[in-house]
Amino acid sequence: MLKQQSHIVAPIPDALRNKALLTVEELRSRGRADKQAIDELYGLIIELTEEGLDFFFLEPLRRLRASSMLMGMAKMGIGSMLKGSKMVIHKVLKKLDDKSLASILDFIEEIICEPEASA
Repeated sequence: MLKQQSHIVAPIPDALRNKALLTVEELRSRGRADKQAIDELYGLIIELTEEGLDFFFLEPLRRLRASSMLMGMAKMGIGSMLKGSKMVIHKVLKKLDDKSLASILDFIEEIICEPEASA
């Protein structure tokens, strides 16, 4: 569905892509939104969020060769944003049922894309 719409992208390391796809596959095969599944999903979502925040907020500053003071302020702000996000994500995931778990796994699969082949 996303590829049929305009969208933005954030690169992630191959290791994180592989981890995400393996985690989705494992959690989908278990099919239960138990504590272990929720903990694994929480960790994955946080890792993906950290990568996205770095790319969308810090990468432009790195490309502009921002001063270390400005980078420090940006990192502090992002750290606060991430801390708040973690609390919200944790609260939402604690109430997850099996059907909602499947929906989140579908979404993660949809947003993880293979790199395009070089021309």
